[in-house]
Amino acid sequence: MSDYANLAADYIAAWNETDATSRKAMIEKLFATSAEYRDPVTQGDGHAGIDQLTAGVQQRFPGFRFALKNEANGFADRLRFSWTLGPDGMEAPIEGTDFEEITDGRMARVTSFLDKVPAQ
Repeated sequence: MSDYANLAADYIAAWNETDATSRKAMIEKLFATSAEYRDPVTQGDGHAGIDQLTAGVQQRFPGFRFALKNEANGFADRLRFSWTLGPDGMEAPIEGTDFEEITDGRMARVTSFLDKVPAQ
């Protein structure tokens, strides 16, 4: 498994971790201290901001899980992959694609695009 694949798998695992203490430790290991996360509906900065985002998604979508949709790929300090969010064993109603900038092996900037969302 490449470093890119490992980073993507660890990222998905952090978003799925429901134990607050474990999730915080995963985020601190995975993200740079000054990391930035942006998507069309929210943003978070630093470990605390990203942890709040993950907890908020878990509260809004109880029982939903993130999964990698395809193999992560990257070059130099860039990483991209697509993901799904939905209940286990069912078609995911939410999908997205993330682009990360990596600094010293940790995620420094994350830009997440929402490719599929349920109709409001």
